[in-house]
Amino acid sequence: MRELKLMKGNEAIAEAAIRAGVDGYFGYPITPQSEVMETLMAEKPWETTGMVVLQAESEIASINMVYGGAGCGKRVMTSSSSPGVSLMQEGLTYLAGAELPCVVVNVVRGGPGLGTIQPAQSDYFQSVKGGGHGDYKLITLAPASVQEMADFVETAFDLAFKYRNPVMILSDGVIGQMMEKVELKEFKPRWTSEYIEENHPWATTGKKKDRGRNIITSVQLESSVQEAFNHKLQNKYQQVEASEVLFEEVLCEDAEYLIIAYGSSARICQKSVELAREKGIKVGMLRPITLYPFPVEQLQKYAKQVKGMLSVEMSAGQMVEDVKLAVNGAVPVEHFGRFGGAVHSPGEVVEALEQKLIGG
Repeated sequence: MRELKLMKGNEAIAEAAIRAGVDGYFGYPITPQSEVMETLMAEKPWETTGMVVLQAESEIASINMVYGGAGCGKRVMTSSSSPGVSLMQEGLTYLAGAELPCVVVNVVRGGPGLGTIQPAQSDYFQSVKGGGHGDYKLITLAPASVQEMADFVETAFDLAFKYRNPVMILSDGVIGQMMEKVELKEFKPRWTSEYIEENHPWATTGKKKDRGRNIITSVQLESSVQEAFNHKLQNKYQQVEASEVLFEEVLCEDAEYLIIAYGSSARICQKSVELAREKGIKVGMLRPITLYPFPVEQLQKYAKQVKGMLSVEMSAGQMVEDVKLAVNGAVPVEHFGRFGGAVHSPGEVVEALEQKLIGG
């Protein structure tokens, strides 16, 4: 049964995980995402759905527990915030190298270092580009509402198992801590061992006894074998890029200038678009929902229409690099950002647009 609740973004992640039939959550507390684990502990899903909820001794331990659960073909996840996700990077590259599906939630805080518990978007390079070693990619979803925090849990697991790849839900302290009305989905059953055997034959538990055993590893000692495997990964990423791009457009049809923003920045920029239009400036906004794969073709389309683009981020400028790569010099691209935990206002975005692109 669907249910309507008023809840924080972090709480929505937890509730959605229970309803998505997740088998295991392994995490470690860190603000501003601690409510994910706190909500799971309060709900006690091990008594209702059988979901395992465990506070590990560290973020490193939690991501390796995720590795173990994913290797068994289970729906497993973790969540953290910026410094914690930094500690998970080795585990994430191992998961990608072993082609194991899982979901990781990053509720970003300001940095670098321990920084501040205030919101930021400065983990774009870490989460979208893959902060660990090797040529791997994380499919990355960027929610802009508490409803999307809930909805993207199931979407993330669908993508993770479709492509056997880790999926990142890249949020921030604004979305994680704000409260909104959320419609929660119906409960999905946890997978049985028979289901895993039938649908995930790659898992350690996915083969019948007479088929031998599966070995989950990311080790290839021969360079030729490793290169062939990397070609396989790159082919998979090309499939992701061709099939899974998601974005939202706001008043783009007649736009002469385009704002590109994701997550909480996109919420702010919707008001910026209204303010600019009131001043007679034809502005639209493109919100990437998938940061990887990035909406390259759509940006290329608008590069033929608009006079300039403004990448708005709560960072010193990270996504702007992908915007510039997408349009390849066809149109001027500028960046406006607040960082270190500071949040921009709609009016500041309009002022930046006028100063950097219009010359006002």
